[in-house]
Amino acid sequence: MTKKKVLILSASIGTGHTQAARAIEEYVKTIPEECEVEHLDFLSNDVLSIDNIVKETYIKILDVFPMLYDLMYYSSQGYKKGLVVKTLFAWGLKRRMLKVLAEKKPDVLVFTHPFPAGAAALLKRQHRLDIPLVGVITDFAIHQLWVYPQIDVYCVAASQLKDLLVEQGIAADKVVVSGIPVRKAFEQDRWHWDAAHEADKNVLIMGGGLGMGSIKQSLTLLDRLDAVDSFTVVTGYNADLYDELCKMRSELRHPVDILGYTNQIPQLMCRASLLVTKPGALTCTEAAAVQVPMVLYSPIPGQEEANATYMQSKGCARWVKKQEDLVSVAAGLLTHPEELEAMAEASLDCHRDGARIIGKEIVRLLRPQTAGAATDLIYEH
Repeated sequence: MTKKKVLILSASIGTGHTQAARAIEEYVKTIPEECEVEHLDFLSNDVLSIDNIVKETYIKILDVFPMLYDLMYYSSQGYKKGLVVKTLFAWGLKRRMLKVLAEKKPDVLVFTHPFPAGAAALLKRQHRLDIPLVGVITDFAIHQLWVYPQIDVYCVAASQLKDLLVEQGIAADKVVVSGIPVRKAFEQDRWHWDAAHEADKNVLIMGGGLGMGSIKQSLTLLDRLDAVDSFTVVTGYNADLYDELCKMRSELRHPVDILGYTNQIPQLMCRASLLVTKPGALTCTEAAAVQVPMVLYSPIPGQEEANATYMQSKGCARWVKKQEDLVSVAAGLLTHPEELEAMAEASLDCHRDGARIIGKEIVRLLRPQTAGAATDLIYEH
């Protein structure tokens, strides 16, 4: 029997979408008798390509002009305005999608970013594509860029997102509350307060794979605290920030371990007494899987504010909006380990086995005898 081909499309705008895709790929590879799987970054790195220009412009707006992104995010949320933005992105990326389809010949497409989802939905609307489409929304918010009737199954992070999609015209039986998929590496060890944390109160500061989120400012502010013993800072792919922090390290009161992009995030989370990060949904979900307590700071407007609201409501994180609050909240937590332990316990309600649930939906779509509406289940703890 010929194996079916699963193609997972992410977009290298931040690393969260890519990490979610890898988590799904990791699970699907454990069931090789059903299908073969490939993960592809949909956005080209060719400097002169349209899709790379879209990507670089998007990242630059996030990094340098966050208030402009804020305006773009909210102004495109209405149906009519969102339709204009969606149409522009879809047409701009349609040629890239046709090329990918011709080369890879998939039997099902899985998206962890709305850009390729929009291009595929356009082709389906034009009757040039007739395979199942699966949208994996990796935030605790729904943007209009994600809403397409041509998508066959949506996998969302929490039950309230299912309600939001239904309000926007998506059939309830097409939405699965799966949670956000994380790699198995984040489920192997669990954070717990012990003598090592007491002896070295280490604060882990991160800003996602692109090294955003006021990392330098957070380090400078928290360096004032006597409650801290050491810092670990992960700058991701932000080489300029890495160099800048290395130069300022000698001026700080506390020892600082500075890392670029690393695969040791689960171990660093377990070692830390507290994680300070911008609230990317993947980072938050990975931290919840490890159960490390979080302080969320400097969100990108829009989705990340929704992420911070959700995590704080669950009790596994504190969202601080002012510099002085960052210092006072971190100091309060580090001097009251029982609060850290309560946050770690609350993390259990924020995590589902998203990769497994999504993987099973993909396999279901590939079986002709069972294909049809998505199971109307909510996978809750």
